[in-house]
Amino acid sequence: MNVGELDLAGARNVLEVIRAVQADLRKSERRVAEVVLADPQRVLGSTISETAEMAGVSQPTVIRFCTAIRCDGYQDFKIRLAQSLALGTSATHSAIAEEDSPEEVASKIFDYTMTSLDWARHRLDMVAVNAAVDLILGADHLEFFGFGASAIVAQDLQQKFPLFGIPCSATMDSHQQIMAASMMRPGGVAVAISNTGATRTVVELARLAREQGAKVIAVTGSMESALLNYADVVINVETLDNTDVFTPTTSRIAALVVADILSTLVARRLGKAHNERLVRMKRLLAQMRRHEGF
Repeated sequence: MNVGELDLAGARNVLEVIRAVQADLRKSERRVAEVVLADPQRVLGSTISETAEMAGVSQPTVIRFCTAIRCDGYQDFKIRLAQSLALGTSATHSAIAEEDSPEEVASKIFDYTMTSLDWARHRLDMVAVNAAVDLILGADHLEFFGFGASAIVAQDLQQKFPLFGIPCSATMDSHQQIMAASMMRPGGVAVAISNTGATRTVVELARLAREQGAKVIAVTGSMESALLNYADVVINVETLDNTDVFTPTTSRIAALVVADILSTLVARRLGKAHNERLVRMKRLLAQMRRHEGF
């Protein structure tokens, strides 16, 4: 990824912008980037001359660095840096170390998750989300397909959407998934969930559903994947890359948030009368829990 390919102006977390484009900066500008990523709190409290001294570069180089990451000068850079630190430490600094205490591990996981969710939030295409809502509201049946961790998201969606009067299922058995996809028909909508967009099973299910005349909504973290070839609508749920084996759930959490967004938007479109039925149903459930001692 180079500087020109990333929407730097629209990204709130300047630390993650720097991390993403660091390799494409000029050598002197990379030295400024390294200083910022190594100790962002210190840079936040430093003048431009102090930052230049820490990086061993000139003040004009610091200005060029700010311009390269699409900040309007050093003060704008510091404002965005303060916003990033308020969101949580960047993924670069949230890697869990062997010497970390349990408290530090917990703090890093929270920081990384909040930062990554904010990253996904500001890259969510609401045009695509609204297009997906349109397809769902026009569907006569829904099939939610996910494999592995994405199967949890499929199950969460399957729990929500019967409340809207739309028949749906999210089978976990691979043979039944193939049966369901191959038996779809026009009027049906398949929601194919894969963070990588490359899971062979999910791609094949999307292909089968599309061949039967169903519409396909892809929920994925990758905009360069085979899944996109069979999708009518693509909801990009991009999270920050993290290969740390101890923090594997960020993409799943982001996808679950998108599931909440979809279900809420569908509920709003169904109108007041339907929502009153939902409120009544929830009241009955609450009464049942009290009677059963839950």
